[in-house]
Amino acid sequence: MRLRMKGGPYKLRWRAKEPSLALIVLVCITILIWTWDKSPTLTSTLTSKNQLQLPPDIETVAVDSKRHVKDDISTLARSEAVNNKEEHHVDKTHSTGIGKSSSDFETVPIQKKEEAIKHKHSPKREKTGVIESGSSSTEIEETNNVILGRQFSEQEEKRMEHQACDYTKGKWVIDDSRPLYSGLGCKQWLASMWACRMMQRQDFAFENLRWQPKDCELEEFEGPKFLERMQNRTLAFVGDSLGRQQFQSLMCMITAGKESPDVLDVGPEFGLVIPPGGKRPNGWAYRFPSTNTTVLYYWSSTLCDLEPLKPEDPQTEYAMHLDRPPAFLRDFLHRIDVLVLNSGHHWNRGKLRANKWIMYVGGEPNTNRKIADMGSAKNFTIHSTIKWLNSQLPEHPHLKAFYRSLSPRHFVNGDWNTGGSCNNTTPMSIGKEVLQEESSDLGAASAVRGTGIKLLDITALSQVRDEGHISRFSITSSPGVQDCLHWCLPGVPDTWNEILYALI
Repeated sequence: MRLRMKGGPYKLRWRAKEPSLALIVLVCITILIWTWDKSPTLTSTLTSKNQLQLPPDIETVAVDSKRHVKDDISTLARSEAVNNKEEHHVDKTHSTGIGKSSSDFETVPIQKKEEAIKHKHSPKREKTGVIESGSSSTEIEETNNVILGRQFSEQEEKRMEHQACDYTKGKWVIDDSRPLYSGLGCKQWLASMWACRMMQRQDFAFENLRWQPKDCELEEFEGPKFLERMQNRTLAFVGDSLGRQQFQSLMCMITAGKESPDVLDVGPEFGLVIPPGGKRPNGWAYRFPSTNTTVLYYWSSTLCDLEPLKPEDPQTEYAMHLDRPPAFLRDFLHRIDVLVLNSGHHWNRGKLRANKWIMYVGGEPNTNRKIADMGSAKNFTIHSTIKWLNSQLPEHPHLKAFYRSLSPRHFVNGDWNTGGSCNNTTPMSIGKEVLQEESSDLGAASAVRGTGIKLLDITALSQVRDEGHISRFSITSSPGVQDCLHWCLPGVPDTWNEILYALI
């Protein structure tokens, strides 16, 4: 009994301690597991076999963030043209058939800025390039666009604005900062017969006008910027004497009318040399060595191929192949990056007779009476040349081609040889604003419709500038004959080049 009495309390005390000991052990194990899971030091002691293996598609990679961003920008820059096409495709997909207004295009840069703010605090996606699980291709593209947008947002904004701008609508405004060059100073490029400062004209208010588009700004022309934009490229004007005026205007604009002895004459590279017995070459070509930019003009007043029927005869007649482009274009198109065509005022019977031109179609003298009409012959030829040029675009993806619309004449009370005149010297006396929807040159608009050739539409904006012609001040015309076709330079053709500059 005593032994049981002694052993009883002892056993009772031991049994009471068992739950406490088990509880302590359980708490210790819990703490140990929790510490093991949370401690980076303990985790690092695991061997590579025991570590959790991530799937390859989300495996974390150490990346130099600065280098990665730089590489992304350069890569995206190379594919910018492709991205632009995709953006246009998206626009067309959501189009309702209504043309985009300038305000629609102006919202694009703003949206990009909002996206940049939205993704500003996303360093993994922006800097390291690690794609988070569940990211869609749209989100990835948006991130790429944000990175690219920071580099090119300003350029893109300007480009979109120029694409959206309708330069044909607007008004002429007075600008005391004009002209862009001096008619007295640009003797290196400007023919004296078009430099009205060298004539008897006394009123030069026409030089101080600038074209202001209705819903946008026309980019300010700067010679150095033009050369930079046209680096290692060639711009060619091919057309009649109005095309030559535009060519001389551009040369004066690029050089600001100053002597430029470093500019090279590269006419022989394009076959532009004085022919035997001729007075001048069929054109001129000049190169600016600083940027390797070439600007040239080739005379082709009708934009069709002219072939002497008897080459050995100085008095030979010429086959005027209405369905063939000028040989110059066929021979040198691969060397041209920006092409500006024009034709119009030589399509009359007097010019054809004086030049001994005979209409040919299909290699034979034309017998189609419908084509024989001068207006029909002109339209047939322009459509034919534009169609040929359009067929060449896939082989020359670098080429930007324009057809310049007709430069208006302002003869009053007759024509050039019947006493017609244009005596007005007051700017904007017949109007200053143009708001029409369609081109005034319907033939030109029809010829380029549905092709990759763009219309450089200058007809309507030039129509209200009757005071800008050489008029009675010409130093080369016969007494009593006025020039209401060609323009004083500086003058209206400078605006044609400003619009061209914005479009290229």
